[in-house]
Amino acid sequence: MMVRSRSTTGLLALALGACTPALDWREVRPADSDVVALFPCKPKRLARPVALAGAQVQMSLVSCTVKDATYAVGYALLVDPTRVTAALGEMRVAAAANIGAKAVGASEWSMPGMTANPLAQKLAMEGRSADDRPVHEQAAFFVKGLRIYQATIVGPVIEREAAETFFSGLRFSS
Repeated sequence: MMVRSRSTTGLLALALGACTPALDWREVRPADSDVVALFPCKPKRLARPVALAGAQVQMSLVSCTVKDATYAVGYALLVDPTRVTAALGEMRVAAAANIGAKAVGASEWSMPGMTANPLAQKLAMEGRSADDRPVHEQAAFFVKGLRIYQATIVGPVIEREAAETFFSGLRFSS
């Protein structure tokens, strides 16, 4: 009887452990942007100057990696409204090039409060990682005013539920 009880207790502990969420979702509001995002892990922030649409801009990135998938939101503020669409296009090209994606599937993307833009879409891509392993990427591109955004998940496997939580959790704070 004692062996059976230990065995049952062990199975129960394994079952409960399997139900423990691997992703620890949290709301993140980068101080220098008006976007709010849900991240499944504690993100790090970094920024650096980049060239977009013929202009030097400060590109900020908030990202974290969990379960071999990286979740990120990148954004930049432009000064010239005539460069917004071109800059968003360059961000899309760079996202595909980062994984060597050859085929890109695009679907409509919108968020309440975003500025309409023909390149505001969600892309699904397949390519190779830096160590030449197959990788998947989902990325949404959008605009609010003069600020352009890219929300991305990259990994060998993108869990459907995690992707839905990440992308549906994006919103503007004001």
